[in-house]
Amino acid sequence: MLKVMLLCTANSCRSQMAEGLARELGKNVIEPCSAGFMTVDVQPRAIAVMKEIGIDISHQKSKIVDERLMWAMDMVITLCDNAAEYCPWTPPAIKRLHWPIKDPVGTIGSEENIMNEFRRARDEIREKIIAFIKEQLR
Repeated sequence: MLKVMLLCTANSCRSQMAEGLARELGKNVIEPCSAGFMTVDVQPRAIAVMKEIGIDISHQKSKIVDERLMWAMDMVITLCDNAAEYCPWTPPAIKRLHWPIKDPVGTIGSEENIMNEFRRARDEIREKIIAFIKEQLR
C-alpha cells in the first residue's frame, strides 16, 4: 500500500477531507494521513459535507507535520500553495504532488453559499483522489 501524507496549512479542512476520501476510496491502495503546520479544530462544515456523501471524518484530529512521519511516506501531496511553499524538505525518494485547492474557509455570504464552497472543495478533492487511485492501479 502507498503511504500518502496530505498536507495543508492548518489540517482543518482540505487535508482532512482528502484523508477521509482517500481512506474510503483508496482501500487497499492508499494508506493516507493528513497534517498541517499548525493545528486547529476540524471544520464543522467539512465534517458536514463529508457526511453528505457517507464519509464520517468527525473522529479525525488536526495534526502537526512530523518529520519522522514524513520519512515513512511514499508520497506527499500538498493541497494549498502555502503548504507547497513551506513544506519541510522531502527526502529524494519521496514523491511530491501539488493540488492547489481553493480554501472554502473564510467564504462569506449566506450559509448556502458557504456550504456550496465546502462542497466544491470536497468534490474537487474527490476527483483528484479518484484519478490518483486509477494512476496507482496502472
